Amino acid sequence: MIRADRGAAALGLPICSAVMHTMTTTLAIEGTTGDLWALFSQSFDMFTVLLVTGSLYAAAVIVRVVLDVRAGAILPPKSLDRAVSLVEHTRWGELREFAKTDGTFVGTVLRPALAEAHRGREAMEDAAEMAASAETARWFRKIEPLNIVGNLGPLIGLAGTVWGMILAFASLGATGGQAGPAELSEGISKALFHTLLGLLLAIPCLLVFGFYRSLIDRHCTRAIAETARLVGHIPAGDECPEALRPATGPHAATPKNAA
Repeated sequence: MIRADRGAAALGLPICSAVMHTMTTTLAIEGTTGDLWALFSQSFDMFTVLLVTGSLYAAAVIVRVVLDVRAGAILPPKSLDRAVSLVEHTRWGELREFAKTDGTFVGTVLRPALAEAHRGREAMEDAAEMAASAETARWFRKIEPLNIVGNLGPLIGLAGTVWGMILAFASLGATGGQAGPAELSEGISKALFHTLLGLLLAIPCLLVFGFYRSLIDRHCTRAIAETARLVGHIPAGDECPEALRPATGPHAATPKNAA
């Protein structure tokens, strides 16, 4: 019995020690959270407002990017398959109508290319290349706000930190250098809190921007290659089919090279 009691006691000591350590850690975390919230409240100024506003704006942009920027939105398989089918079966009139109504990467590139088919192969390819560049830039513009906010966040936080340090040392000078370490460290911690907010704003913004920049680049490159292949199979110049030639008649537009 004595040995059993000693074993139980020996087993209970580590358990009690672990419980006490867990309680101490929990209280320390709660205390740290309370201290951080107190610092946030005490350091609330113009720079804090800018950083919080930037965080809300960045969150909205990230949600929009996650919903809009997808492989199926950049190059929908349905639109690509439809365009490939029309080109393979040489249904040029239907292809022209498809390009007019399709708002995806495929239709956006084919529309100006088909309009220039009667002018020759070079004109058609130039029009397709310009349209592809513009469409790629449009997709990149969707994520550009994240790059701007991600780079401005640390700078605003640094500006807030410098401003807080100026105020802390100004108060130290106003007291004739009599401020204690506690008061001085509190002022410095308030100032550094702006830097923390700036980093917390910048890290997710730049992380999402880098990920979606690679995604857009990869799928737009594939879209450019697919549309270039389609344009390469469209007859141009003298071989341009009648369905792709501009309408002629008294109401037709005057050609660009007309006198």
